[in-house]
Parts: sequence; structure tokens; C-alpha cells
Amino acid sequence: MSDTALVIGCGGTIGGAWAIAALDELTRQTGWDPADAAVLQGTSAGAEMVTMLGGGFTPSDLVDMQAGRPTSSILERHLADTPPSLPRIPGPQTLTPSSLWTRGGGHAKLVGIAPRGRGDASWLQRLADAVTADGDWVEHPGTRMVACRVDDGERIAFGAPGAPPATAGEALRASWAIPAWMPPVTIDGRTYVDGGAASTASVDLVGPDEADLIYLITPMASAPSVRAPGLGGRLEHAVLRRPMSAVLDAEIETVRRRGTRVVHIAPSRDDMAALGSNFMNRNRREQAFDSARRTVVATVSQALEETR
Repeated sequence: MSDTALVIGCGGTIGGAWAIAALDELTRQTGWDPADAAVLQGTSAGAEMVTMLGGGFTPSDLVDMQAGRPTSSILERHLADTPPSLPRIPGPQTLTPSSLWTRGGGHAKLVGIAPRGRGDASWLQRLADAVTADGDWVEHPGTRMVACRVDDGERIAFGAPGAPPATAGEALRASWAIPAWMPPVTIDGRTYVDGGAASTASVDLVGPDEADLIYLITPMASAPSVRAPGLGGRLEHAVLRRPMSAVLDAEIETVRRRGTRVVHIAPSRDDMAALGSNFMNRNRREQAFDSARRTVVATVSQALEETR
């Protein structure tokens, strides 16, 4: 293992596709192999990615999956399992029990009034089961998946030292449990939702003794002026991207003050022009990925140059 960590933030279907393109380009430009990472940490769609990476798949394997030519039956099934573009309508009885006045950052304060998601999370469980030899955890020992604990807003990186015990399937479903979309997950008697409710990437959960370089990929956070075009882009920026970026910026500053170098790869204007404002739109996945393969070349190069 090296003293390098990979942290991938939330992003849904479209953000996940962009993050795969960005990760593949990062490996091309640096020659670095994520299999050598000391820590593989993911949130939501990022947790989905580190589950595959921690289970032995390479960035090239994930690229082939996104391009519609998966080389593994596991990835073929997972691509087919891409969730629908819109959530099921929640019923009045589906409110998530939580404290409205949670201490969490980001969007955590809204979790208490968010409808309980009614989506089917079995596709995530199937992925975790397929890449774990014993149904417990993936092979890479540094794999972590971040979820938000509902009762106190704490961010929990399952798989990290001191974290509550969980199987890979439980952790992945919890990290992906988008409020109002996917159901919350109960682990050891406590309820968890998508880690993105508190932070898009929780990069500060990687300790200073664990890595002196962090490659950070964040589909849902970017520079202040970067947003998707149109009215939908303005709404996405105001409701999601701007507050997520503010939380992330503070985390990055904390990590850098510790002496850890952070290479932050986030969507540029060119990236966002093709990604659109609905990051769960499965109908745009292939188009967004094809465009990302072209635009991330400059995005990754600039991120590396800025932190040399």
C-alpha cells in the first residue's frame, strides 16, 4: 500500500459516470493505480465505485461498463440495474424519524422532514454480494463507505477503524440511501441515510496519519461559477451544488492545514454542459459519459497542475 488515498463523492447515476471517466483519466496522467491506495473512501455513488474497486475491478473495467461493453457478468448486471430517473412517490406514512435539529452539516438538517424513500435497493446489495467472497467486506482493507447517522447527523465511514461493524451490502445501501429516494438502513439498531446529506465527500475523515496525498473526485461540488446550463442548472446549483461545495471547501482546508496534499478534481464548465442538472437521469448516462471522456482530460490536467 502507498500513502495515497482516493476519495469519491456522491453524484447519482450521471455523476458516477463522470467520476469513472475522471478516475480513468487520473490514472492515465499519473500512472497511479487505485489498487495501491491506502484508503478507498466513497459516498453514495462514490461508495458504489469503491465497492467495485475494492472488490478487484480496475478503472478500465468500470470504463468498459459505462461504455456498454462490460467484461464481467457482475458489471453487466450492475449496469442493467441502473435505478430509474425519478423516485417512487412516497406515502404519507413514510417520514424518516430523526431530529430536525441535527448537528450535521450540508443538507443533514433536512433529513428529519424528508419522506422515507421507497426505492428498491436490492441492486446495491447484489453488487456487494457479488464482489465479496464471504458477504462481509471487500478484499481491499482500506475500503470505506460514508453514511449519515440520522439521530445525531454524524458521518460514519463504515470500514474505518472504530466504525460500527457492517457488511459491505449494509454499508453500501446506507451510503446510497438518498432521502425521499432510497429507504434508510438500520445497522446495529441505528438508522442511516446517504452520506451526501451531511457532506458530498467527507474528505476530512481521512486521517493525517493515513495519507499524505488525497485524490478527491467530486461530481456534486465544484467552483462557485460552475453549474449546468438553463433553469435546471440554476436550481441544482442553488439547492445542491453551492451548499455542498461550501462544506467541501471547509473540509479541504482542514485537511490541507494538517499537511496533506489534496488534488481536487471537480466538474468544469465544459463538463457540466453535458452532464445536465438531473444527476439521476439514466437516459443521459451514456451521452454524459461519452462527453466526459473528452472533457475530463483538461479537467484532470488542470487539477494536477494546480497542486504541483
